[in-house]
Amino acid sequence: MKQQQPYCVLCGRSQKEVPLLMEGMDGHICSDCVSQAYQVVQTELHSEKHKNKKAPKFQVIKPIEMKAYIDQYVIGQDEAKRHLCVAVYNHYKRLMQPKTKDDDIQIEKSNIIMVGETGTGKTYMARTIAKMLQVPFCIADATVVTEAGYVGEDVESILTRLLQAADYDVAKAEMGIVFIDEIDKIARKSDNPSITRDVSGEGVQQALLKLLEGSVVNCPPQGGRKHPDQKMIPINTENILFICGGAFNGIQRHISKRLNTQPIGFSSDDSFFEEFDDNHLMRYVTSQDLKSFGLIPELLGRLPVVTYLNPLNKETLLTILTDPKNALTKQYHKLFKMEGIDLAFEKAALEYIVDQAMEYKLGARGLRSICESIITDAMFELPSQTEIKHLNITLPYAREKFERTVFHKMKKAA
Repeated sequence: MKQQQPYCVLCGRSQKEVPLLMEGMDGHICSDCVSQAYQVVQTELHSEKHKNKKAPKFQVIKPIEMKAYIDQYVIGQDEAKRHLCVAVYNHYKRLMQPKTKDDDIQIEKSNIIMVGETGTGKTYMARTIAKMLQVPFCIADATVVTEAGYVGEDVESILTRLLQAADYDVAKAEMGIVFIDEIDKIARKSDNPSITRDVSGEGVQQALLKLLEGSVVNCPPQGGRKHPDQKMIPINTENILFICGGAFNGIQRHISKRLNTQPIGFSSDDSFFEEFDDNHLMRYVTSQDLKSFGLIPELLGRLPVVTYLNPLNKETLLTILTDPKNALTKQYHKLFKMEGIDLAFEKAALEYIVDQAMEYKLGARGLRSICESIITDAMFELPSQTEIKHLNITLPYAREKFERTVFHKMKKAA
């Protein structure tokens, strides 16, 4: 009796009719059927994956809770905090919104621009909120960015930092938040047309438009200049929230000019103009003032939320020295504690430090410079003097140390 030739249990073809026939426990299967089965399985899995695709879940933090957390580190600036917390909270909700074909309403993102003098807490607020976020967060500097084709970095380098913060997970990076600092440094240098290109001003603003609006941007994975042979990573910026901050030094002039403009003739009511305080002009800032300062209208249209940070007064600076979790006096107390020394500041000495900081108009950053100039001698000498276990910073001590510094001599010369 002639032995039956093996055949494929799916298509019925014999061993001679197929390239390869694989043997199983109860029969054989050919290589052609295996290849077709693989394609069918991949198609079904792909369609099932898209069918069951759900919106990502995040640990949603309510705006009030978010602001309470920032209040532990940043003093004052309630208006800017409210805008920032609402923007971040809405960003979470946008990402969690289920995408259905029947829903015609798609929530758009509201990018923010924060205006405030140096040392008022713009960058520190961004760093603080970065601690509590569950999405990738990065802080980029606009000063190093130039127009494409010139020495410097391209605007795509901003997304490279976000990609690094997300551990090169593109899906995570596309749901992140970017804080662009020093946005005022790319203001247009002049309204007059020129034959030379403004490569670090208006050119950068125009390059930022596609990022802020939402488009697919090719990003270099390691940053730096783009090379023809470098593999690029496409990133969709539609769901990336952009927060911009800048000092805008001199914008008060544009604000006051706009507020004090009135038609020619007599005015029956001057009370409206009398209520403006020159020290709090920032609260009246609008997109019109930013346009006068040098930001192009196309960029401002993509930054719909404009908020401000008030200059710090004496009471706020005094609170910054002592109250926040990361207060300056607490930092110095911890430094001296490592040497076994108890450090204490008298209130009069703290008020003297604040008075000097107010004169230099450096905001909260000026406090550290003045404190360093007062305590440097103690930090140099006391680690070697093991018998000293307590240091009290009094007003005469603070005045004596500060008046010997370069700060005081510069002020005296001025």
